[in-house]
Amino acid sequence: MRKAIFPGTFDPFTLGHLDILNRSKLIFDEVIIGIGKNSDKKSMFSVEDRISFIQSVVGESDNVKVMSYEGLTIDFCKNVNANFIVRGVRNNGDFEFEKAIARTNRLLSKIETVFLLTSAQTSFISSSIVRELIENKGDYKELIPKNISKILLNR
Repeated sequence: MRKAIFPGTFDPFTLGHLDILNRSKLIFDEVIIGIGKNSDKKSMFSVEDRISFIQSVVGESDNVKVMSYEGLTIDFCKNVNANFIVRGVRNNGDFEFEKAIARTNRLLSKIETVFLLTSAQTSFISSSIVRELIENKGDYKELIPKNISKILLNR
């Protein structure tokens, strides 16, 4: 069985993330969205909120799970028996950053990283842009899945 981790902070989960997830489901038998707890990053939403947001989008699915983890992504992969890491790449800067991490992960664990290019329609979307819009009461609804937008509007 081909099992992959799609790791990130997903603060919040965007249409770009959803695009990568949907294409990952075509390649892998199971995809685990791994919400990393990063103490260096100040999050807008709690881990519990982020899990809830993503579950509102993916629903009850046999081949997609949403989990949180602490520590190294490769350790999380080993804990859930995943052999692959999926990463979305928007631009050259993303690729160079992710390439170094992927090579390190492969050296330390033999876990392969699969890079998926974001679609042209979502390549400009980032969680930091969405957070900025939310904080400043801008219109972010076209950048995140509708279910998440509804949850945020009702808060």
